[in-house]
Amino acid sequence: MPTTTALTPDDLDFEAAALYDTSAWQQIVAGWPATAPDPTIRTATEHPVQRDEAGDWRSLLTVPVEQLITTALDTLPATPPAERPLPGRLGAALPDRLHTWRRIGQSDIRPSVHLAYARQILTEWGWQNQPYRLRNTRGARCLCGALLTAHRLGYGSTDTMHRAGAWILTELRTQGWTGLIGPWNRTPSRTADHALELIGAATRRAAHAGE
Repeated sequence: MPTTTALTPDDLDFEAAALYDTSAWQQIVAGWPATAPDPTIRTATEHPVQRDEAGDWRSLLTVPVEQLITTALDTLPATPPAERPLPGRLGAALPDRLHTWRRIGQSDIRPSVHLAYARQILTEWGWQNQPYRLRNTRGARCLCGALLTAHRLGYGSTDTMHRAGAWILTELRTQGWTGLIGPWNRTPSRTADHALELIGAATRRAAHAGE
């Protein structure tokens, strides 16, 4: 039977930061904003179409159409798994070990999908930025607490959870935040809307990167 991880939100924060700092992760981040024109496709000015080519757009390509289609499909986000409703408000306040059975038979998911479930947890169960704990008395979670709870409910492996946290850090770095997720979450001026916007942006960033 699956067991819940012994990680705390603080542990998750440090693990995500360690992953973010690796050269492999920086290569992923560097390849995400692919805004330049695809070098495998020539523009009309670089290779003008002659009339005897009958206006065939295939003459503009330097690789087969089938290869372009395959490449495009490979970059699309994975289809989200069938949705499973979260436990109700009572379930939010229960110890996570009582939800262990939900992990039985669940396959792994991409970090972007894990992030989407974490956002659902923050939306339905609430967000909190009190002293860094998994939940408050009402069952509301901090950002890392939402990632950890999503994992414990069966939405993704430990590695997926860490990668999801690294995507949140990646988004924070683009916003100029140089610290960890926890201190950002605990900032006195922070609101639930800020947290939801952050995790939503991280979800889109991960999905566009094929994660």
